[in-house]
Amino acid sequence: MAVFDIISVIYTLYIFYMYLFIGEAFKTDLILENPLWVILAVILSFIRELSEQKLDLTRTYFNPAQIFILSFLTIIFIGALLLMLPKATQNGISFIDALFTSTSAVCVTGLIVVDTATYFTTFGQSIILFLIQIGGLGILTFANYFSYFFKGGSTYENQLTLGEMTNSQKVGDVFSTLKNIIIITAIVELIAAMLIFFTLNKTLIEKLSDRIFFSIFHAISAFCNAGFSTLSNSIYESGFRFNYTMQLIIIVTFVLGGLGFPIVVNIIKFLKHKTVNLFLFSSNSKIYKPWVLNINSRITLVTTFTLTVVAFAAFFILEYHNTLAQHSLYGKVVTALFGAATPRTAGFNSIDMNALAFPTVMATFLLMWIGASPASTGGGIKTSTFAIATLNIFSLAKGKQRIEVFRREIADISVKRAFATIALSLIVIGSGIALITIFDPRKSLLNIAFESFSAYSTVGLSLGITSSLSSASKLIVIAIMFIGRVSMLSIIVALFKKVKHKNYRYPSEEITIN
Repeated sequence: MAVFDIISVIYTLYIFYMYLFIGEAFKTDLILENPLWVILAVILSFIRELSEQKLDLTRTYFNPAQIFILSFLTIIFIGALLLMLPKATQNGISFIDALFTSTSAVCVTGLIVVDTATYFTTFGQSIILFLIQIGGLGILTFANYFSYFFKGGSTYENQLTLGEMTNSQKVGDVFSTLKNIIIITAIVELIAAMLIFFTLNKTLIEKLSDRIFFSIFHAISAFCNAGFSTLSNSIYESGFRFNYTMQLIIIVTFVLGGLGFPIVVNIIKFLKHKTVNLFLFSSNSKIYKPWVLNINSRITLVTTFTLTVVAFAAFFILEYHNTLAQHSLYGKVVTALFGAATPRTAGFNSIDMNALAFPTVMATFLLMWIGASPASTGGGIKTSTFAIATLNIFSLAKGKQRIEVFRREIADISVKRAFATIALSLIVIGSGIALITIFDPRKSLLNIAFESFSAYSTVGLSLGITSSLSSASKLIVIAIMFIGRVSMLSIIVALFKKVKHKNYRYPSEEITIN
């Protein structure tokens, strides 16, 4: 290991020196000609060195929520500094724009103040890609899993702390959860990249290395629900807007990323269970497992499916003679499906956003606000929160005191968290809209509101005002993106000290409402 460490450090320093300072002379090296391999070597060396560090989460003054937030802040500022390197951009970039881009990448939002395709070099785009990947899954996921991988174990206290971060039900499941996250991510992104590669038109992207990079970039950006693209007009770019096969691949990729890792793992277990029983012909030999598909998965899948179907129907009808007019019937179906799914934090656009009908824009507001599912790479208030709020309305209408679904009762703490999340999201978005209108009073209120909803839900869709915002407004959008990614509830938990359990209860009183 010591020899490997020495080689890693020397090689990393060599790469940084040669690539950042020597420049053209370095590119003549045939072995290291493609900068993608150089960056990959640096990233792997960085992971290897980081993993060897002793990480004891119990020897800090921070609780899990604070560590989670600080990890995002740290990688955002490091990312901003990396994007300011001379080799990262064509003609340099200001700190505020670098910070905005880094925040948008780490928070997997996709809002941009400069054109990713033309403003950044391949090196700069690779930095953005790295920030998207590490932001989508979390820096602590990488650091702790690879630390466990290289060292072969972890302390019990670390597992307790990580259990709170990964929402693991059992302490022993912490690193199996981290392993599942890494494996699922690698498999989905690899398959998506391969499929995207085979759909590309060689006349549009001539060089093989460029097609490979394009495929990898969009696969990672899609799975992480980031919405970044190396195309100036995203999927609406001429030559790509009619590539329906690629659009379907991207849809499946960002939907899988938006479902959440626990849901995907649970679906895999369910499919495995059904497959095993399918080949067991005798009824006596069949395995009976009640609730293989747990209530979280059921609520998430039903809500996701319902929202997608309703949004697809609305988009198809409202935009049939508008933005969908240029497409064939099959193209209209695919583009409408893309337009219905992407507002729920994916951020890619295959149509002209400024040409959308007003009712479609309002429907997009709702879809962006709801967002993806819990423990996923997406943002928003989450599908489970929306589902609980909806079920609570029906329960009250029926005169029930409990929320019951799928023969289960929803815990009171889940209901409290859901409504706290809804209230806090509206406070953050409303405050952001009010502040931006102060610093950019000439901007349309609709455009500002769209930008704020998109930033909070880490969507990345825009009506075209992002790059023209003032520096103060950009800072506000940065704050909204960050709060939306880590959630306001996590920030409040990080700020307030938990009170000890009290063995008493005050008399209850009903408050007059409505």
